[in-house]
Amino acid sequence: MKKKTIIRRVLTVIALGLLLSVTIIAPKTGVGAAYTPDMSNGADNFYKSNKVTMKKVKFKNQYNMNVAGNLFIPKGLKNTKNPAIIVGHPMGAVKEQSANLYATKMAERGFVTLSLDLSFWGESEGQPRNAVLPDIYAEDFSAAVDFLGTRPFVDRDRIGVLGICGSGSFAISAAKIDPRMKAIATVSMYDMGAANRNGLKHSQTLEQRKKILEEAAEQRYVEFTGGKTKYTSGTVHELNENSTAIEREFYDFYRTPRGEFTPKGTSPELTTHPTLTSNVKFMNFYPFEDIETISPRPMLFIMGENAHSREFSEDAYKLAAEPKELYIVPGAGHVDLYDRVNLIPFDKLESFFKENLKKK
Repeated sequence: MKKKTIIRRVLTVIALGLLLSVTIIAPKTGVGAAYTPDMSNGADNFYKSNKVTMKKVKFKNQYNMNVAGNLFIPKGLKNTKNPAIIVGHPMGAVKEQSANLYATKMAERGFVTLSLDLSFWGESEGQPRNAVLPDIYAEDFSAAVDFLGTRPFVDRDRIGVLGICGSGSFAISAAKIDPRMKAIATVSMYDMGAANRNGLKHSQTLEQRKKILEEAAEQRYVEFTGGKTKYTSGTVHELNENSTAIEREFYDFYRTPRGEFTPKGTSPELTTHPTLTSNVKFMNFYPFEDIETISPRPMLFIMGENAHSREFSEDAYKLAAEPKELYIVPGAGHVDLYDRVNLIPFDKLESFFKENLKKK
């Protein structure tokens, strides 16, 4: 078997937990047209509320890049200092997918909230588009604290963070070096570093990892000399009889009206797919290293009972110091907690942030 073929077969597509060729991104055809998404358990990714005012905002990160966000303010909010929560979207997604929903729901419960597009994604700056740079992703969370902490209606001593999927690991990375983040919660977290190095449940060997690195390194020559950019991982564009359960889980959200969103300036063929040459940077990303130093700031890890990603929340919980809590949602999978409002434990999130962002 040719070396390149082996690489394609072994590449673990970690950004969304799928197995997918790095070189083939098929157009949306066939199944998508006839596919009916699963809208059970109150799936409502594009939820809007008449109890909340939303305003588009932009602010600079430390590297002078514009970060785009949506600021949600409860209607009737008094002009006093209020607690605030930053909400980060799943890896490969944008703020309109899951993050806006969480931000809206938490704003209904009295918090000022800010959903943001990570750099290189959505409406935020960064070239090339869909690039992976976990240090910048973490910086974006700190930049969001800069922004919120300078609003006259926000108490800068009561700012929390909530990271969904990959953003859970970016929020932890940020919180380790930014003590202004007073309470940290994650939902359906992916450790993007461990996932790319090892695969789900350590299914990827060192030899397989090296082959991925070799292909990405060779692709740098192609792109440096003006060749076409390659993309990797992300959600498949069609299903067939051989599609895995994880592929189907993500497809149901990202490739159907349930959660599909294509930002201005891109195309559905590229959404959720990071560039191949940058995605290997995740292999140098160790968000749980020194996680215990976040203590005594509290941490809450929320995961579905049936989530394929639960190993990452369990690992983080084991390594974190007190105070910490692992909260398991019965019957829920990984993507279920993106938008199924009847499963998402908003009451738990409200009590966690109210308790830990209260006035001292």
